[in-house]
Amino acid sequence: MTPARASGDVARKIFLIATEESGDRLGAHLMKVLRQRLGGAVRFEGVGGRSMAREGLASLFPIEQLSIMGFTGVVKQLPKILRLIRQTVDAVTQAEPDIVVIIDSPDFTHRVARRVRARDPSIPIVDYVSPSVWAWRPGRARAMRRYVDHVLALLPFEPEEYRRLRGPLCSYVGHPLIEQIANLRPGVDEQRRRDQDPPILLVLPGSRRSEIRHHMAVFGETLRLLREQGADFELVLPTMPHLIDAVREGVANWQIAPRIAVGEQEKKAAFRIARAAFAKSGTVTLELALAGVPMIGAYRAGPIEMWIALTLAKTSSVILANLVIGENVIPEFMQADATPEKLAPALRDVLEDTAQRRRQLQAFSRLDTIMATGSQSPSVRAADIVLATLRQSRKPG
Repeated sequence: MTPARASGDVARKIFLIATEESGDRLGAHLMKVLRQRLGGAVRFEGVGGRSMAREGLASLFPIEQLSIMGFTGVVKQLPKILRLIRQTVDAVTQAEPDIVVIIDSPDFTHRVARRVRARDPSIPIVDYVSPSVWAWRPGRARAMRRYVDHVLALLPFEPEEYRRLRGPLCSYVGHPLIEQIANLRPGVDEQRRRDQDPPILLVLPGSRRSEIRHHMAVFGETLRLLREQGADFELVLPTMPHLIDAVREGVANWQIAPRIAVGEQEKKAAFRIARAAFAKSGTVTLELALAGVPMIGAYRAGPIEMWIALTLAKTSSVILANLVIGENVIPEFMQADATPEKLAPALRDVLEDTAQRRRQLQAFSRLDTIMATGSQSPSVRAADIVLATLRQSRKPG
């Protein structure tokens, strides 16, 4: 039987589940604010990575066990995934927490949430980071009402999408990138370098090994063609420490050798001096837009993943920055369209002072207003909603 929670002396028990590095960072910030709000009267259990461990979480299992990308990868690892889902559900129901917070990774976390709700409907469940119901499989939004009490949205257009799709209550808390704006935008000296020749061109082929594998050859060939066509540039490739071997292997055959910037600090420093970027479509496009770096986006994947994505997609763009801005200002090239012959001239368009480049910069200037969260940070807004949901909990006291 769960002990009474009315006394301020009794610690709240919060179960968090984050299985990817980005979710782990969100979870760590949330834990820090929750501890501040509850005066230390809180216990955390669940699944997380290194950041959440630093905030005191002992993870049920290493989240690296779930670093799987793509449909075929999921199929191969399905028995292990199902075992970890069962293990997590068992841990939740044994812990009898005051609330469960699932963070991103819907293929895993939502399967856990559905099973937890079936076993113990009294445990409130908050979903931090909305699945892309506005992009594909919109019926998921309505289905989520059965097992999610509140969705914490990172993107400003998502609450209206949940209302339209008749999903659970959804509130915009803000994207963590808005807390990084000062580190993304140039100072006086950095702006001077951004304006100097040869321009710094960023190349961002992906944040997963499979993405790097799919993009490196076409990115390298595009850059070779761009140079052959007379464009001068200095190439910088930001990446993370765990991907450095894959990146070095991928650039080994490039005719133009990039400077490889490793880690978050070096990446942001490169963003602050970059004139333009050649990026794999994804979250990084929003980061670049906030940094004021015009770009083109390209995306290649395995044939099964791409067929599923193109068949089910419900949006006019796969580039996150375009969706947030509400206008397709960043050119995107998918699969068969992502050829050096098409990519090179589009990339030159954003390197030079063209109408395309000016249009992007004008659109990027609106992002601060579009993504504003007032005086509170995203993690504070998220924590306040978690606590409000906990206090309204159906869990017996």
